[in-house]
Amino acid sequence: MPIRLLPANLVNQIAAGEVIERPASVVKELVENSIDAGASRVVVELREGGKSFISVTDDGHGMRPPELELAIERHATSKLPDDDLVHIGFFGFRGEALPSIGAVGRLSIASRARGAEEAWIIRVEGGMKTGPEPTALSAGTRVELRDLFYAVPARLKFLKTARSEQNAVVEILERLAMAHPDVAFALTDDGRNVLRLDAAKADLVDQPGAAQLKRLGDVMGRDFSDNAVALDVEREGFRLSGFAGLPTLNRATSSMQYLFVNGRPVRDRLLQGAIRGAYQDFLARDRHPLVALFIDCPPELVDVNVHPAKAEVRFQDAALVRGLLVGGIRRALDAAGHRASTTVAGQTLAALAPMSGVSAPPASYAAMPRSGGGFSAGAAQAAMSACAPLSSEMARPSMPVAPAPEAAPNDYPLGTARAQLFGTYVVAQTKDGIVIVDQHAAHERLVLERMKAALAGQGVRRQALLIPEIVEMPSKLTNALLSRAAELEELGLVIEAFGNDAVAVREVPALLGQSDVKSLARDLAEEILELGAAFKLKERLEDICGTMACHGSVRAGRQLTGPEMDALLRQMEATPHSGQCNHGRPTYVELKLSDIERLFGRR
Repeated sequence: MPIRLLPANLVNQIAAGEVIERPASVVKELVENSIDAGASRVVVELREGGKSFISVTDDGHGMRPPELELAIERHATSKLPDDDLVHIGFFGFRGEALPSIGAVGRLSIASRARGAEEAWIIRVEGGMKTGPEPTALSAGTRVELRDLFYAVPARLKFLKTARSEQNAVVEILERLAMAHPDVAFALTDDGRNVLRLDAAKADLVDQPGAAQLKRLGDVMGRDFSDNAVALDVEREGFRLSGFAGLPTLNRATSSMQYLFVNGRPVRDRLLQGAIRGAYQDFLARDRHPLVALFIDCPPELVDVNVHPAKAEVRFQDAALVRGLLVGGIRRALDAAGHRASTTVAGQTLAALAPMSGVSAPPASYAAMPRSGGGFSAGAAQAAMSACAPLSSEMARPSMPVAPAPEAAPNDYPLGTARAQLFGTYVVAQTKDGIVIVDQHAAHERLVLERMKAALAGQGVRRQALLIPEIVEMPSKLTNALLSRAAELEELGLVIEAFGNDAVAVREVPALLGQSDVKSLARDLAEEILELGAAFKLKERLEDICGTMACHGSVRAGRQLTGPEMDALLRQMEATPHSGQCNHGRPTYVELKLSDIERLFGRR
């Protein structure tokens, strides 16, 4: 067949196939134009999830009739004043959205420029244009699209239910709103209010990060805003800001991870991988943190023109950006100290909620002395004697036992130890509540952080065993462990071959104390075998340290003395990340006195 030029309407329909996939795609393009136009308020109206009607109204600077005519032409834009595709400072710089939308639906654009005496409207239906002509509009721009894909009905069958399309629009609006807290957003569908996000108030603008955190809380939930740590770091022209959730606030999927580059919402595997790397020491592999991160950089250092929908970006120095994310998140989590998310207490109270309906307390409770609704000294003694005797039978090298000075509960964030329950949980009293600590999980984190600090300093100190420990296991595990002998030695574990089906452990990290050497060796061998031949031990150093720390920590069921429990609490307060164990689970639960009183109907 001879080569020929395609008709203009077919060209626009092909372009629409790249840009306009569903109603949410239309909303994204139109709202981005509103933001580019300096709008302070954007109102979106839908019918049937956007299938039959979409309207986007803003109070931006508007357009005059000549601009309206140009706006519906392909590759017409006001966003590239110098025809420079490197220094891109706006969203809609391609100039394809409006003509593409007009090619697949019935489009109308009404606009009134600031200072103009009247508004004008232009229409495009299936690529056919009419207008502009005068219309009624107070200010800004209103874009309406009716009957999406009426010109290409085959595309209609790929749309989902009205509720699914509405949810996709909500997600688009929320992402754009997170990057622009100074803009108000509203969404209705079939006359029902679906989303409303007010602009940041004037009193919040002067507080660094306050307006952004409020908007993030409106979108991601109060739990995130209450349990997020702020980031603000710079490196070689890149600035990373935003908020990262505490590790104990996590989800089963990565859907609550939001990334922005120069104000543009993006989905980038490089950035998501950096987030996972930053949290790998604090979360189990099947859990995901909550973050909202904003990267700002000179436009020439990032290419935003690599995807038709501009959902992906490409950095000039990807390694620098990854390092910035990992380092920035970890420093922010370090600064959080021993904090655990408040949701831990909320989940605990929710689990205990049925108790609030009990008409009378058990008889054993009646004997407990009361003191203003909290623990009195007599109550604490009764609890300790009833629940668990205290003894000093434990491995001294594994747990520092320097006696903590006697102090009132209000002198320490995690309070003063009052009892040990079931040989596993330490109960402490604070000035306004109680803290329950999982002794194994807490000490596991302490040992891990000490190992990491030693590795970063002069290396892990080793302790020679008086008699080498012989560990028998299948030859494949033995070979896997011996293949990493040199690297394990740097971590303080010295092994050598002992026949074909065994290894001899001669030295162990001094931090582990009297640990189960045989179990440790087997666990490490299985982990190394699972990771494969391409695995480099140093790249997964923290995982290996975590395995060692688990074996070297105070085990559940071990009785602790009062000074030992207090020493554990004081070390937790002084150790970063001690609010969660190596798998992301909380190491302690804090219940405020007001919550406890409410639980028992005292409030």
